[in-house]
Amino acid sequence: MAEISMSKARSIIRATLKKGREMELKPLSVVVLDAGGHVKAFEREDGASPGRFEIARGKAYGVVMTGMSGSALHARAEAQAYFVTALNGAYDGKVIPVPGGILIRDKQGRVMGAVGVTGDTSDNDAIAGMAGVESAGLVGEA
Repeated sequence: MAEISMSKARSIIRATLKKGREMELKPLSVVVLDAGGHVKAFEREDGASPGRFEIARGKAYGVVMTGMSGSALHARAEAQAYFVTALNGAYDGKVIPVPGGILIRDKQGRVMGAVGVTGDTSDNDAIAGMAGVESAGLVGEA
C-alpha cells in the first residue's frame, strides 16, 4: 500500500487553503486521510464552524473506503440511494457522499489516501482540494 507522508499531507492542506483564499471561498476545513482511512493531518481556518471536522472526514472517508471520487459517490447516491444508505450503515454513518472528497493516488495509480474539504459549496470545496493534491505532485480524483 502506498503511504502518504505527513509532509505531503501538510502540503496538500496548505495548497488547498491557499486556493480557497484565491477563490475567495468561505473559511475551509481540510483533512487528509491515509489509505486506511486514518487522519494524517487536519486544519480548520478561523471562522469555520467547529463541526466541519466531521464533514471533511466524512467526505474523505467515503472516497477512500469505496475507491470512488466524491462526485462519483454523489452520483451513485442519487441513482441508487438504497446502496449508499446501506454503505453508510456498514461504515457506522461515517460516509458523506458529496463532492469535496478527493481520492489521492500516486503516479503509479496506487491509492495513498484521500482529502476532504468543506466550508463552501461542495463543488468549490472539490476545486480547492484538487489544487492541493496536484500541488503535491499527486493524482486526485474529485
